[in-house]
Amino acid sequence: MKKQIKVGMISFAHGHAFSYLEGLSRIPEAVVTGISHPERSKIEDALMRTEADYYEDYHDLLHTDIDAVIICSENIHHAQLTIEAARAGKHVMCEKPLGLSVPEMEEMISVCRKAGIQLMTAFPCRYLSAVVRAREAVMKGEIGEIISMKGTNRGSMPGGWFIEPSLSGGGALLDHTVHVMDLMNWFLPDSRVTEVYAYANRIFHEEIKVEDTGMIHVKFDNGVFGVIDTSWSRPRSFPTWGDVTLEIVGTAGTISVDSLAQKNEWFIDKVGKGQHHFWGDSMDDLLVKGFIEALAKDLPVPISGVDGLRSTEVALAGYRSVETGQPVRL
Repeated sequence: MKKQIKVGMISFAHGHAFSYLEGLSRIPEAVVTGISHPERSKIEDALMRTEADYYEDYHDLLHTDIDAVIICSENIHHAQLTIEAARAGKHVMCEKPLGLSVPEMEEMISVCRKAGIQLMTAFPCRYLSAVVRAREAVMKGEIGEIISMKGTNRGSMPGGWFIEPSLSGGGALLDHTVHVMDLMNWFLPDSRVTEVYAYANRIFHEEIKVEDTGMIHVKFDNGVFGVIDTSWSRPRSFPTWGDVTLEIVGTAGTISVDSLAQKNEWFIDKVGKGQHHFWGDSMDDLLVKGFIEALAKDLPVPISGVDGLRSTEVALAGYRSVETGQPVRL
C-alpha cells in the first residue's frame, strides 16, 4: 500500500490554491490536515470541505506532523516560506514564479537539497494533453531537430496583488513568461538559454503600476530561437482566463499546440458573451497528483526547483533587457 502524505497549504493568495485543494481531494494518498492564511474568512469554504485545521500563523502549521506544503502566496514570500518549510523538514510545491531573483532561488534549492527536502515548481501546463502529445512527438524525432519555437500566454489582467510590484515583483512579463518558457525548456532538455531580448509596455490598462504587455526572445546554446507573447491582453469579456499556445518548427515538420482547444463553445443571450467549457483533463489535478505520487513512492518530483529557476531567470533577464534596450547574456 502506498503511504499517505499529510499536506499543509500555506496561503490562498493565488487562486490556484483552490484548484490544487480540489485536486488533492481526489488523491487517495493525500490528506490535507492544515491550512494557513492570514484571513480565515477568505478560506472558510475550503476549511469546511476538508475539515482541515486552521492556522493563522503558518509557523504553527510547520510545527505539525505534515509531510509537505503547497505554497500559493504572493510572489515576494515564496523564498522565505520555502526555506522555512524545508528547515522544518517539509517537502514543498511552490507556485510560480519560484522566486524574484536568481540568488534567492539558488538559496531555496540549496536549502532544500541540504535538508533532504524535495522542491517542486508548480508548472501545470506540462500536464496539458496537447503539450504532452507534442513533446512525445518531438522526443520521437517526428519533426526532426527543433529550429525555433513561438509561444503565447495571453491572459486577462488579474488585478489584486498581481499589479502591486512590492508583492508580485513584476507584471505580465514575469507572470506569463515562466509557463511557456518552462515548456520550451522541457522540449529542449539538453540546452540552456544563453541570450534574452525583451520589450514591455502598459497598453491595455493605463491605471496599473506594472506592464501588461511584453514580448520576450530567447536564444538557446544549440542555436534554437524562441519568442513568447506574454501579456494581459484579453478583455474581461473573453470566455477564458487566456491561452497557452506553442508552435514548434523542426527540420522535418511543424507542430502547432493549442493547449485549451478541448472545449465546447456556448453562446447564451442571457449571459451576454460566449463561453468556453473545457472538457479536457485538469492540469492542476495532474500537477498535484504528480507531486503526491513522487513523495508517496520516494521518487524525484517531476518538475524541480531548478526547472523553476531556469524559466524565471529568463523573465528576470527580460526586465534587464527592457531597461537597457539590449540583449542580455545568461
